[in-house]
Amino acid sequence: METKVVRFDWAIKHILRNKANFDILEGFLSALLEENIKIISILESESNQEDELDKFNRVDILVNDSNNRKIYIEIQNTRESDYIERLLFASSKIIVEHQELGKDFKDISKVISISILYFNLGRGTDYIYRGTNTFIGLNTKEPLVIKKRIENQKDTTGFEKTYRFIDKDIFPEYYLITVERYKNIVEKKIDEWVYMFKNDKVPSKANSKGMDKVEKKLSLMNMTKAQRKSHEKHLINTARDKKAWKDNRKDAYIEGEIAGIEQGIEQGIEQGIEQGIEQGIEQGIEQEKEN
Repeated sequence: METKVVRFDWAIKHILRNKANFDILEGFLSALLEENIKIISILESESNQEDELDKFNRVDILVNDSNNRKIYIEIQNTRESDYIERLLFASSKIIVEHQELGKDFKDISKVISISILYFNLGRGTDYIYRGTNTFIGLNTKEPLVIKKRIENQKDTTGFEKTYRFIDKDIFPEYYLITVERYKNIVEKKIDEWVYMFKNDKVPSKANSKGMDKVEKKLSLMNMTKAQRKSHEKHLINTARDKKAWKDNRKDAYIEGEIAGIEQGIEQGIEQGIEQGIEQGIEQGIEQEKEN
């Protein structure tokens, strides 16, 4: 039997910021990134403006994991024309704001951006996309592999230091989850989460990390009266925002059609006048010849 749960965007704002509920976020992130994620803390999710020209960093939740990575999750219900640009701004601002002055650049935090989108962003057939930065040779077409040196433990004599080299991975990663493209087919652990995002239900026989906590902690049945009221208000506001966006889009389309018709009429009149003048001149020349 599928368990009815609250919307994930509401849960992020009201429930999942509590340290006791980190296990749910850890389960989702572990399924998406395919590694065991341990959250250390929730960071400030909306940066203060330093001056009137500065922009807010609008992020639903920002966490710091055990690998000192900054992972932020944002849920977008309606289309935003410059959404990709805003993702770039958000990740860049997080990097800058969490780099302490005077600290070596080698300590810059890796940023992972995760967007849960309830609209189709761009053209494509998949429902999860990953983007990152790579350097490709113009001639060889091969990727550039950059390494960094890591100090090993002291050797058995206790006098010499040894080193190993690992790939340097510092550029932001972007994950776009387009919920509406998901076909409700559960094949991987992350599919259980996307199913839940789309249907507000935990799929039957779900077994990915943290999903049992979702059934318990995010179940509508376990919400207090105040929480249920807040959740209902959130659903109403979300539906209203979507309707407003669709109405605005419809109005813009109608206005565009009307403008197109009016422009067509004007062009037709102008073209008709020009053709009439040209035809009149030609007829006048022909009559002059006949006379």
